[in-house]
Amino acid sequence: MDPSPETSVGRIPIVGVSPALEEGRWPARAVVGEAVPITATIFREGHDSEGATVVITRPDGRRERLPMPLDDWGTSTYRAPWIPRREGLHTFRVEAWSDPVATWAHAAEVKIHAGVDVQLMLDEGVNVLTRALTEVRRAPAKQAVLQSAIDALRDGSVNPEARLQPALSPELKAILTAAPLRDSVSTSREYPILIQREKALVSAWYEIFPRSEGARRNKRTGEWHSGTFTTAAKRLPAIAAMGFDVVYLTPIHPIGITHRKGRNNSLKAEPGDPGSPYAIGAAEGGHDAIHPELGTMRTFKAFVKKARETGLEVALDVALQCSPDHPWVTEHPEWFTQRLDGTIAYAENPPKKYQDIYPLNFDNDPEGIYHAIRDMLQVWIDAGVTLFRVDNPHTKPLTFWERLLREIAQDHPEVIFLSEAFTRPAMMHTLAKIGFHQSYTYFTWRQNAAELGEYLEEVSGDASFYMRPNFWPTTHDILTPDMQHGGPALYRARAVLAATGAPSYGIYTGYEFVENVPRPGVEEQIDNEKYEFKARDWDDADRYGIQTLLTRLNDARRRHVALRRLRGLTLHRTTNPEFLCFTRHVPAEESPSGKADTVIVIASLDPHHVQSGVVTLDMAALGLEDDARIVVDDELTGATYTWGRDFYVRLDPAVTMAHVAAVRP
Repeated sequence: MDPSPETSVGRIPIVGVSPALEEGRWPARAVVGEAVPITATIFREGHDSEGATVVITRPDGRRERLPMPLDDWGTSTYRAPWIPRREGLHTFRVEAWSDPVATWAHAAEVKIHAGVDVQLMLDEGVNVLTRALTEVRRAPAKQAVLQSAIDALRDGSVNPEARLQPALSPELKAILTAAPLRDSVSTSREYPILIQREKALVSAWYEIFPRSEGARRNKRTGEWHSGTFTTAAKRLPAIAAMGFDVVYLTPIHPIGITHRKGRNNSLKAEPGDPGSPYAIGAAEGGHDAIHPELGTMRTFKAFVKKARETGLEVALDVALQCSPDHPWVTEHPEWFTQRLDGTIAYAENPPKKYQDIYPLNFDNDPEGIYHAIRDMLQVWIDAGVTLFRVDNPHTKPLTFWERLLREIAQDHPEVIFLSEAFTRPAMMHTLAKIGFHQSYTYFTWRQNAAELGEYLEEVSGDASFYMRPNFWPTTHDILTPDMQHGGPALYRARAVLAATGAPSYGIYTGYEFVENVPRPGVEEQIDNEKYEFKARDWDDADRYGIQTLLTRLNDARRRHVALRRLRGLTLHRTTNPEFLCFTRHVPAEESPSGKADTVIVIASLDPHHVQSGVVTLDMAALGLEDDARIVVDDELTGATYTWGRDFYVRLDPAVTMAHVAAVRP
């Protein structure tokens, strides 16, 4: 048949290739060591057998081939897990082909057993296996196995079924799977997949306001003295000791005076009020400058160096907005929106007003704005910053982000961007597709077991190939109703769910103290650190056991690959609606170590009452038989349990809100 656009489906049709973002418009994403399930729907006419192969092309142009076995006969789904070993832009394609050996083997087994066309089937076997021997290159030892099967088919001294058996052996099947005889090969298009460093998927963030770390108040005058990079650096060993690997700094730039906000977002700042660090820019400089009370570029670089020495990377907040005192307002007034009365429009999210902030207008001189921001980010990259938390990226054009993220990735592939976009799903997902490595999520607002379970399944599904969630129980400006009223028990439960529900999660400093009193009328803390200094007694940081809990969670995440992966999640039934039970499971063939890993998480969402019930595990999802018994070690308490498919759980908020149970091999 003459191939043409009308027959582009291929001789052996290949459809539904995954992972693919809009048929390759953007590359799917994975990290080094993360198993990527490559799947496709492959079928053909008639009863002959087909097979499939995945061909990976590395950034250096070298190729690797993977057998792609049939995963589900009913849906014609073929699947191959691929574990990337190096960073860079790869491509893959799927090849489908007619399998003459499998077609013959199926017919021969049936016919010879029934005594139909016996000699003909044996002769046809000699013919097709000889083709497999002579047309496909293999190691001599494997060729010898193939030759022995051919010799057996020719051996008339034994009965036909005995002559057939070597050709049907598992050993020969494995050899032909690795190096098959292929007819009528059809090929899919090439699909891009970008492999990044592991921290793009797996990270534990700890957020601080640098000015609060080491801040002190004069008892006589009440005057505050800001913390500095030098005093903040003294906190780094304690943060690292809890197992966090990213220290995230809110903006460190000069803060404007005009319309400066006072305590609790009041419109009038009192003398000594430091203002919001998100009102960026003053006489001392803008986004590429450092607030003089925090230190200098030299002391900032010393902070970054100290962080690295303790095993931490530094993330910096990027808020693309300006105070009225920012140098850009004077130098480039065209970069802002001018109102009819001649004033510059400040930021609004009705009914909220942010009189101390001017948003940039990216339609006014987009090239000038782009290069200013690109140059500014380079200042911080040169200073050692490797991660950026981007404030409200959904209020800027996506064309800007796509260009910026692409160009920075070309020069600095190690740099990671976290999108802080609490907005409509279409925007959040597209920000991820165009290049953001991680994303804040709706986790914070999923407040019962049913909602959380549904959301965990959602973020672990198809979106996992591009949108990597970063779970935060609270932030410096989010304190949801459940966290306002749940007390220490709920703080512990939400920490467990954040740390085990996603490979990346974050904790806002002070979480250890259960700072849960809201400012009236809003879902954020009273006496908010955005508008004032906040000194904490770190000698009393473990009063609720949360510091110890975070340390144990991070240690479990370090030791269990299942907690460092997004896919492989299964929800399990419970008899108690307050319980959420899920597992994270990495089978041996998808683990970098070659060993399976399974962690069972059971959490109560009721912080006020003892809850109990029966959990029923989906044993097949864990690669186990229904009657299997498993021994598990609780990562939080050290207790050991023996569980079956159905087992009883009792969770007392005064003792523990969750089990994080690692299944013994």
